[in-house]
Amino acid sequence: MLRFMTAGESHGPGLVALLDGIPAGLPLAADDLDPMLARRQQGYGRGKRQQIEQDHVEILAGVIDGNTIGAPLALLVPNRDYANWRDREVPPWRRPRPGHADLAGAIKYDLDDLRLVAERASARETAARVAAGAVAVKLLANLGVRVGSYVRAIGPVRADVEPLPLPERVSLALTSSVSCPDKASAERMRAAIDAAQVAGDSLGGLFDVVAWGLPVGLGSHAQWDRRLDARLAAAVMSIQAVKGVEIGPAFANARLHGTAVHDALYPGDGGPQRRTNRAGGLEGGMTNGEPLLITAAMKPIPTTMAPQPTIDLGSGQSVETEYQRSDGCAVPAAAVVGEAMVALTLAEAFLERYGGDSLTALQRRLGAGDERS
Repeated sequence: MLRFMTAGESHGPGLVALLDGIPAGLPLAADDLDPMLARRQQGYGRGKRQQIEQDHVEILAGVIDGNTIGAPLALLVPNRDYANWRDREVPPWRRPRPGHADLAGAIKYDLDDLRLVAERASARETAARVAAGAVAVKLLANLGVRVGSYVRAIGPVRADVEPLPLPERVSLALTSSVSCPDKASAERMRAAIDAAQVAGDSLGGLFDVVAWGLPVGLGSHAQWDRRLDARLAAAVMSIQAVKGVEIGPAFANARLHGTAVHDALYPGDGGPQRRTNRAGGLEGGMTNGEPLLITAAMKPIPTTMAPQPTIDLGSGQSVETEYQRSDGCAVPAAAVVGEAMVALTLAEAFLERYGGDSLTALQRRLGAGDERS
């Protein structure tokens, strides 16, 4: 079993990820993890917090002499902004921000200061997820699997990425400030972000997470909670501000007849072959050997410079929100978090199917029973 948890607050000393189940013998250093953290911080439309933080992972446990030892990994991402908040007296927040966890969290935990909710609900928490996800990305790479992400849409601007092969989409996204493989669309996305920020508003969008090199049979049809599509959807939906997930062109498929949707099978040299991938790489809760295609819908960041109507919890009177430092658009960053969550879910599915307490044992078992399209 592969499992992880995170701890830490947005302006606390740091964020911690505890990752248990990584096999022994995986070469691992902070330098393997930091690039993914840096990508999470980048992106056109990010706020001033990213100018303060320069995220770096400290591996506290689970690695000796540059290799994992089969013990739990403890990963720390310090918060540089903690020094600016450590001795600051902050008055209690009393105005819940629409679209945030503020009000529901305060009621649930009986808190009279909304900041105590925001500190943990903040998307800053995803730095710890990305640190753990970067370990899973490296493990998957050692199993012949590549995971990547890119932005498909920001606000009203949607890119046409279908003509591009998946590896090219991912590589081009790495050179784009909005993580979009299409340069013309990327320029329009930046313009849309600028216009929203001038208006004191924010933008959401769509991002894709893709993986290829997957064997047939990760996941299972036998029980609802072992279906890999359900687990992947839950992992991506857990990301702050993500409100929808589809696997393959699911919503477009819903408008078509079955004969126009399902991927027909044809004889091939290595067995049955598909000429399309409308299922997005999953059938019956299991990988089918085709590339995995996941699209997530992220709502606009709910913190806006333009005030929104709310109430003061102390007086019960109608007031307006007070602006808190935030991003104008965080879709490119969310794509990296999605990449991390998908990688962790896939790594867990690999370990479930093939087992192995060491990387060499896992690779040997995968090679003995491997089925790839």
